[in-house]
Amino acid sequence: MQNGDHVRSDNGHSFSHPGKFVSNRSLTLNSHNITPPQGLILPTQSVQNQIHELAKTLPPPRKQNTACDACRSRKVKCNRLPGEDKCQHCLSKNYPCTHFVQQATSEKKRSAAARRPRGTSTSSRLALGTPISSRISDVRLSIFLSLRRCRCLACPSFSTSPVSAGSSPISEHNTPPWFKAAFGPWNSGRIQSYGGLSMQSTTPTLLHHLFAAPESDSTFMFKPRSSSGYAAWGDMASKLEDEAFRAEFALDLVEVYFQIVHTRLPLLNPLQFRARLNLQATQQRPVIAKQDEPLHPALIATVLAWGAKFSEHPLLVADRDRNGGQSLLAKALINRTRELAESLKVHRIPNTNHVVISLLIEPLQCQDPRLDNGFHGFWLTSGIRNLLGLQINHKSVMVLIKDPEARGTMIFAWWMACLSDAFSSFYYRRKPMLDDDDYDIDFYTADQNAQETNDPTAPSPREQLEFLGYYQAAHALARISRTIARQLWRPSTDQDGIPLDSVLSYISDLSKWRDAHLSKVGVPPNLEANWDFVSAVSACASDAQYHVTWVALFFAMDEFGIRDDAFTPSSINQVEIAKRKVMEEALQASLRIAALAGVLTSNGYLKLDPAVMHVSCINAGNFLARLGRPEVFQCIKALEQYSYAYEETKAHAKEISLEYDAALQKGPNNFHEMASAISPSSRTFQAEIMSVDALTNGNGKHHGNTYMSI
Repeated sequence: MQNGDHVRSDNGHSFSHPGKFVSNRSLTLNSHNITPPQGLILPTQSVQNQIHELAKTLPPPRKQNTACDACRSRKVKCNRLPGEDKCQHCLSKNYPCTHFVQQATSEKKRSAAARRPRGTSTSSRLALGTPISSRISDVRLSIFLSLRRCRCLACPSFSTSPVSAGSSPISEHNTPPWFKAAFGPWNSGRIQSYGGLSMQSTTPTLLHHLFAAPESDSTFMFKPRSSSGYAAWGDMASKLEDEAFRAEFALDLVEVYFQIVHTRLPLLNPLQFRARLNLQATQQRPVIAKQDEPLHPALIATVLAWGAKFSEHPLLVADRDRNGGQSLLAKALINRTRELAESLKVHRIPNTNHVVISLLIEPLQCQDPRLDNGFHGFWLTSGIRNLLGLQINHKSVMVLIKDPEARGTMIFAWWMACLSDAFSSFYYRRKPMLDDDDYDIDFYTADQNAQETNDPTAPSPREQLEFLGYYQAAHALARISRTIARQLWRPSTDQDGIPLDSVLSYISDLSKWRDAHLSKVGVPPNLEANWDFVSAVSACASDAQYHVTWVALFFAMDEFGIRDDAFTPSSINQVEIAKRKVMEEALQASLRIAALAGVLTSNGYLKLDPAVMHVSCINAGNFLARLGRPEVFQCIKALEQYSYAYEETKAHAKEISLEYDAALQKGPNNFHEMASAISPSSRTFQAEIMSVDALTNGNGKHHGNTYMSI
């Protein structure tokens, strides 16, 4: 595979006519007869570039405080035509058009930025300076929390020279001393080499190390190659000794990354990455052109590791066949990527490349917190720390980034990290790293009246509005999740339960979110033919994201209970009403997620999902299994398909299956504080055959105890 137009096919999915989600018939909701789309299409290179442009080409923030002093005092609109020294009002009145107030305001902002500590915002300053282990609630091992490497999370070094406590971190040009290095070439810092690699190493040198025989994994210090050392990776692995083959193999992995992962995590510029990679597959040695700024070695390694997770290259197919369906080469690349990133201090030095690398490594890893190599939140935390170190959470700093590519990428990275922090805190019962008042950058809105650009690859204002609307809805849901997570993290909640007022507030907030956003960002009333692929997967993910919140809230209430301080008959009645409400919503949500998972599984998409839907499938599966609901098998099949790239999900599927078997024998079980809300009808009511439009009533609202499936 050498380009984005290459057509791939396998038993689980087929790809043709790139860029469209093909379905000749709209989907019907039926517990026994699901009509899935006919194929899932991977985007071409042009679509990949457009996805990145849409992600990072957010319009700049609206200019403020631009009115002149005369218009400001009269509180009238200040209208200055291009090329004019004065506004229209000052011209007509023959006033001097001055901007003393605006200048004073700007100076005040710069002075405030100079006094502001660089490392963190107010609420996070103490937390980031202390070991992570001291801030973790010991309520279950969780995917985002088991940070065994917490000693590596010392306060980040922002510059090569220390800054005393009494000195200002702002230079004479109103920029921090680390600003140029942070937003300039990544290799301008002090890290020079690691093992056989250096900042000036060519891509073939890096590939030589990454694809070394598996016997060389320890300490990343590679030994001389031997053909026998490759035996564990399958019959074709010995070809990695050939430099030309390594180059061709690496190019294939890069293309797989941009076809699959980039559609969900558009943090890289495909054109720039391919150009700066400077790697060509030839019969001779790879041709490496001279370049001023090479790609960060850890970034290349991360992209290759992602590609190996999903690639169907014959070498990886042979590796999986030899090792029970799992690729040992892909696992080795993940481990080596982590080690390389740690050795180059990606987690400690604020840099735009380090932010992107951290956010890409986190979902790359194993997602089971019970395993030592699992997904423990280390790299998500590191990415947020780097963003705070760069002060990306401040508008006053963002405007200093002159390069629109870097500025747009950092804005997108910030919101990706912000949303991930909020949702993971709720799912895995930890204190959110960020608060609502820790940032003042907004989701910028596009001008609906803007002129269409002549660039065919640039996103239109309509596309930007749709894109921003999606993330605005996600941010609104993230704020609800962050509020719940902060309550669940408190020791008083563990001891006394969740306050009744808080539960009622969560129910109200989630209902309001559904009414305002679900019909816009969730699965539409019907899936028409030629539906755009990116829109399809985004809608399914955001739909499940909302519904799993109800399921997670149910499990939290089941574990902690509800605290009623009034102890009056009316308040006790409110507690039971709240329990039944959450129970009903959680059941409907689980059925909805199971239906979405069923369609995505039949379409082969979860085989290619970069850890987006797995939390929804696990939570919904556990809930349905405890009730003994047969719809749980859709979640089980989804997790089994997930195991193609994430081996640990197969264990989750087995556990859910055992839970279901126990519920069939004993009835709905394994419930605690919410047991009183479980009714026999929650297990036995019959499913209704409905269309999507009937299910959502055209606006995404649930009605009645209907079986939600696609």
